Amino acid sequence: MTSAHFLRTSRPRFWMYVLGPYVVGLAALKSPAVFYSPLTLLFLVYFLLPANVLIYGINDIFDYETDVRNAKKQGYEALVPPDQRQALGWTIALTNLPFFVASYFLPRPAQLALVAFVALSVFYSAPPIRAKARPFLDAAFNALYLCPGYVAYFLAGGKEFSFPTLFAGWAWVMAMQAYSAVPDITADRESRTFTVATTLGLRGTLILCLVLYGTAAALAFPAIHWLALPLGLVYATLMLLSLRAGTEEGVMKLYKNFPLLNTLCGMALFFAALL
Repeated sequence: MTSAHFLRTSRPRFWMYVLGPYVVGLAALKSPAVFYSPLTLLFLVYFLLPANVLIYGINDIFDYETDVRNAKKQGYEALVPPDQRQALGWTIALTNLPFFVASYFLPRPAQLALVAFVALSVFYSAPPIRAKARPFLDAAFNALYLCPGYVAYFLAGGKEFSFPTLFAGWAWVMAMQAYSAVPDITADRESRTFTVATTLGLRGTLILCLVLYGTAAALAFPAIHWLALPLGLVYATLMLLSLRAGTEEGVMKLYKNFPLLNTLCGMALFFAALL
């Protein structure tokens, strides 16, 4: 693979989806010194690039039949034809394996969080589970984006565990996945890939996202206090605008701003956790 195709496969616009939770997990301990640990910095590199190659590379290997029908893949994202699958598979293995070896030095809870991340990332797209083609399980598997935060938190010595915070994050990432599936409804139906969005339709999926974001804000309130309200309102507004757009094309125009919105909200969470 060329370096340009390699970077496109890793989806740079989505890098913060795994790197962001990692640095928020570090910030939760409110100790800036943890950012300078060699192991912390090593896995920061992992969640910057190799982890994204794993998530999206596996997706591209198993999604060609859907992707070839999807307008998002015509310029907005990379399309990986069958003759490039083997090269991509080797790229995923070679960029991830050194970090799997290094995970031997992680605390046991951080190791388990990393194992969960890898398993969810692989079997979201790959058989025999292929969660992305199983309605509602596709959204649930998006818990993979929470795992880097827990890797960081336990790596840095965190001990406390909050179930409300876990479920708040889970509701948020489920909404993120469901919303991302809305512009793909037609392509997924044509390829007989059944998702939460193909099951509920455009309007039903957006209403589900609205409920999930509201739930996330409510559950997160004990942890992030007043910040839960503006964050919840931001996502509620996006869902209402998307409902008003009413078409996949209209939602896609809004969706192109979704990574930036998530990055800005993630930054707010980072500073709230750190301070």
